[in-house]
Amino acid sequence: MTHPHSSALPRAQQAPEIKVGFRDMVKAGAAVGKTRWGMLALVFFATTLNYIDRAALGVMQPILAKEMSWTAMDYANINFWFQVGYAIGFLLQGRLIDKIGVKRVFFCAVLLWSLATGAHGLATSAVGFMVCRFILGLTEAANYPACVKTTRLWFPAKERAVATGIFNAGTNVGALLTPMMLPLILSVWGWQAAFLTIALLGLAWAVFWGIKYFDPDQHPRVKASELEYIQDQEAPEQPGVPFWKILTMRGTWAFAGAFMMTAPVFWFYLYWLPPFLNQQYQLGINVTQMGIPLIIIYLSADVGSVGGGVLSSFLIGRGMQPVKARLLSMLVFALAIISVVFAAGAANLWVAVAAISLAIAAHQAWTANIWSVVMDYTPKHMMSTVFGFGGMCAAVGGMFMTQVVGYILTVTNNNYTVLFTIIPAMYFIALVWLYLMAPRKVPQEV
Repeated sequence: MTHPHSSALPRAQQAPEIKVGFRDMVKAGAAVGKTRWGMLALVFFATTLNYIDRAALGVMQPILAKEMSWTAMDYANINFWFQVGYAIGFLLQGRLIDKIGVKRVFFCAVLLWSLATGAHGLATSAVGFMVCRFILGLTEAANYPACVKTTRLWFPAKERAVATGIFNAGTNVGALLTPMMLPLILSVWGWQAAFLTIALLGLAWAVFWGIKYFDPDQHPRVKASELEYIQDQEAPEQPGVPFWKILTMRGTWAFAGAFMMTAPVFWFYLYWLPPFLNQQYQLGINVTQMGIPLIIIYLSADVGSVGGGVLSSFLIGRGMQPVKARLLSMLVFALAIISVVFAAGAANLWVAVAAISLAIAAHQAWTANIWSVVMDYTPKHMMSTVFGFGGMCAAVGGMFMTQVVGYILTVTNNNYTVLFTIIPAMYFIALVWLYLMAPRKVPQEV
């Protein structure tokens, strides 16, 4: 006998499929409470500070290279040692966050990376900067596992891409604030004071995080309706999983491989874009010459970061499965990244800025979705470990790319054409890998 509630009804009698628009999703989410957005604001500002720390070296590179007689390979090696520390830190801190908790680990990490940033002001040679960058990379690696873990804890699947895009927009805000504030500090107090100022901002944030952040089930002011909304369709909390078992999961390698191929591209922009613009168009380190092009580029990246999450969330609201929605969105963004090919040979500064702006916006949209993909198919109790492993692989890719960039620029007398041509291909290779390897849902047994 057929159960009276069975779906085996004539098609005409079945309830119509309900498709939820993105605006309806936003209204429904806002009605249940807003505490999760406060937690997101904390990780947004952490990401902003994280990228001010990183972008400062690229903006000040012409001054530091002149004062310390750096070559292109010296600068490449300084960034290489950052990536070494970053690779080690990603793996260790992702695991620590899952075991100890995001609040304590992230507090300690920001405290230490702020001290490492301040130590740059004491360095007097390329070797000194290599040591400082290694320690900075080791500690700054906690940022993204912590941000992704926070997003996984505080947001349901339908909001994760937007939330991810928002906190990842902090990368671009940090990168555009740096050329706005550094010229003034450099002109008044010098480059040592610039590193010290950034360090003090990080220490202030660490204090604020320690006071304000709580996990959802421990937050003293979260509403019951919001907690229920966050935990809707969540599986019960699981015990810890051995690291070796995480390495046997297809999803771990799907994310790690794709992230390894594409994450280093943003580091390339961060470290080498100011030297490229300075060399190609004879720009100085001031707000009007170097600052305005970088501000436009990173504002575009902000739009891409948030917009990329909106697109996949819209598709999910229209009934598409989350992983499929992310992959389709990523294909659109990979096509847009092709624009960067036109940057290297552009005779006009603003043509180059337009080409790079579109490409970096598409990169950030891609990143918002690849992070959301791994959240979609990874159980939350192993989220930081999986992300940390993928981040370590990305840092290894960054180490390799840094050396390749330094070598190519050395042998071609600082010609960027080959580099801008290689970049788009990396996304299509990564997308094919992700399409073939990514699970379509959270594993039932881990």
